[in-house]
Amino acid sequence: MTIEQRPDLDAARPRGGRLPRKARRAQLLESALEVFAAQGYHAAAMDDIAVRAGVSKPVLYQHFPGKLDLYLALLEVSCDTIIHNCRQALLSTQDNKQRVAATMDVFFDYVASETGAFRLVFESDLTNEPSVREQVERVTTECAELITQVIAEDTGLPAEASHLLAVALVGMAQVSARYWLADESTTPREKAAALIAGLAWRGIGGYPRHD
Repeated sequence: MTIEQRPDLDAARPRGGRLPRKARRAQLLESALEVFAAQGYHAAAMDDIAVRAGVSKPVLYQHFPGKLDLYLALLEVSCDTIIHNCRQALLSTQDNKQRVAATMDVFFDYVASETGAFRLVFESDLTNEPSVREQVERVTTECAELITQVIAEDTGLPAEASHLLAVALVGMAQVSARYWLADESTTPREKAAALIAGLAWRGIGGYPRHD
């Protein structure tokens, strides 16, 4: 689904009764994601998010003091999601070829999500803000750290070399997945992810397993 195909962002959710604080926060984050993903940080307004959530601005400000606070909270959740999914992919099997495939699939599945959350992580228009840049870079850093451990344990390569290979794999996954989506490729997501996984495995699989 492209941005143009997304639901009308001017349509407010119906106002309901009081929600528990945790549920209200989750609702506000969901509405904020829709607005930020469609409009970007600079064009989005707290008014837009409040209307989208079906709440008053004072209610929104009770949970998030400002637009940057809201954006950072949403960005943290989005980054946590992809890092968690990467960790689960690595833990899903002891077969390294399948690990590579599962990890590549994480990134393709993430960018293909209709929520558009990947735009906050990989296409943020606020990376000049240190707190935002720190969150965005955390995806590469923490995913690479997870992969580094597997490479080092299996190949016996030094930590520095293992980390360089891990960063390369994460970069390959991110860039190829985003290109696949932006290019509106007719290649199905599963096949595209498998192609990149095959390329990655032909490279990393060439390092002998260390007993």
